[in-house]
Amino acid sequence: MTRLNLVLLLAVLASALYLVRTQYESRRLYVELEKATTKNRVLEAENERLQVEKRAQATPLRVEKLAKDKLQMRTVTPAITQYVTQKDGTSTVVAK
Repeated sequence: MTRLNLVLLLAVLASALYLVRTQYESRRLYVELEKATTKNRVLEAENERLQVEKRAQATPLRVEKLAKDKLQMRTVTPAITQYVTQKDGTSTVVAK
């Protein structure tokens, strides 16, 4: 009877240790999941902010301003447009 009790005690201890290990692993994975979820929210917010910034950078008014200031470009008007006719009858537009 003593051997049976000893075997049962060892079985209970082994299952208790396994249960403790399983709970610890479960809590560790839950914390890791929460950290990943939080990081995901931060990255989504950052992505949204960058998308808004990208749309703001590509407005036609800003592009035109950059073209005028940095590239010294100007808008085409009929006063500075010269039409050139080629020998084959096609015409080409050249801006001065």
